[in-house]
Amino acid sequence: MKKSFLSKVLLTSAFLTYTSILFSQDIIRQQSCDGNLYQEEVDSLKKYYASEGYSVLREASMTMESEYEMPIVLPMTQGVWYQFIFIGDPTSRLYEVRMYDYTERQVVYKKNMWGDVDGNIISFNYVPQASEYHMIKPVQINKNKKKMCGYVMLLRKTS
Repeated sequence: MKKSFLSKVLLTSAFLTYTSILFSQDIIRQQSCDGNLYQEEVDSLKKYYASEGYSVLREASMTMESEYEMPIVLPMTQGVWYQFIFIGDPTSRLYEVRMYDYTERQVVYKKNMWGDVDGNIISFNYVPQASEYHMIKPVQINKNKKKMCGYVMLLRKTS
């Protein structure tokens, strides 16, 4: 009886210690920015892609930290045309977006530098080979700002 009680106490103690360590670590959480700094660009892109037969599935502004990826998990359907758009802070010097399929295989990689023609906007289309979740990881690097805003949109071809 004493062994059973003692083992339960030790097990509970170990569990609580592990749980407190687990929850004390920094976790990346997506937070929206105050206001939409990119509203003009967003409206222009929505208008353009609507004329190309796309409709917006998801969009969000997000607070980002320089040099840290912001993971976004999205369900995608096999054979459907998608358009993904990332808008970064115009003062950042590097912008990258990587997309991974469910098996964690990288299926898209795009990189823009500050002086590029596309500048702070990365856009690409994608047709999934299977209906599954995909992870998209945008990142931007800024020498002068630690925190900045980013904006993402996922559009789906409807016509």
